[in-house]
Amino acid sequence: MNNPTPYSTLTPDFILDALESAGFLPTGGLTALNSYENRVYQAEMDDGTFRIVKFYRPGRWSEAQLREEHAFVRELVEEELSVVAALQVNGEELQHFGDFLFAVYPRQGGHTPDIEREEDLEVLARALARMHVVGRQDSFEQRRTLSIKNYATDNRKWLLESGHIPMELEKAYSTLSEQIIKKLHDPESEENIRLHGDCHLGNILWRSDTPHFVDFDDCMTGPPIQDIWMLLSGEREERLRQLGTIADAYEMFAPFPADSLHLIETLRTLRLMNHSAWIARRWDDPAFPMAFPDFGSVRYWSNHILELREQLAALDEPPLIV
Repeated sequence: MNNPTPYSTLTPDFILDALESAGFLPTGGLTALNSYENRVYQAEMDDGTFRIVKFYRPGRWSEAQLREEHAFVRELVEEELSVVAALQVNGEELQHFGDFLFAVYPRQGGHTPDIEREEDLEVLARALARMHVVGRQDSFEQRRTLSIKNYATDNRKWLLESGHIPMELEKAYSTLSEQIIKKLHDPESEENIRLHGDCHLGNILWRSDTPHFVDFDDCMTGPPIQDIWMLLSGEREERLRQLGTIADAYEMFAPFPADSLHLIETLRTLRLMNHSAWIARRWDDPAFPMAFPDFGSVRYWSNHILELREQLAALDEPPLIV
């Protein structure tokens, strides 16, 4: 069972003591940053610099899983990819304090990439290709695998048993989600490598014509197209144009996974189904009702069912091509 108040002991004094235990000298200035799964703060140091400290949600990932995340990021840094890696303390990125595991990062400025600019999209594609080259060099032993079971089947079963779906919409959700799952393509049938896993634009900070990748908290084993499809937006014609730009730039460092383009709508569907289940699984955390006040309402689930109907239709459309 989830702890309904996993961060109840995470007071300002606790955060400062944790930083000091890792050898940092905070002034006491703390700013909470936007994060629901974990808790993330900006802390001012006595030399005028700032550090970002991230406390991992207790019980979500094992220590072995978190160590794999940090080891992967360290490999990317060693290959001169611009990823924001945790600072090492006595040779370790992962720190212990009280009941928490935490990591401390340098503060990285930047803004969301402008994927309307072809040049920026090309830079992003080349960076992802280089990341995937590193991802192929080894494999995860502890991290999750992107699969229909993990992201759709298990979530559907849990939601239908959880009581979060309004009674009058349960049948519609049950029938529709069952139809959708039957149409999904299996991501595990394609080449699977180590991935960022959650490579939406909010996890990329653009500065000085360089994308800085952050938050590898959801790094996973899956098909390379998972890190690519979230860069696409707009109508089909626009997505085809973007895809052509991405493929040409990606090919400079690695073969573009054109054979996996049929997975895009499957991956979008898995993300959609996983998101609602994620909110439901965290509902006892006081931060979630405040962040998602409509969740559990007929309005929310009617809209979610409508999104799933649109995805059911999208799964029948011809895949994008390059």
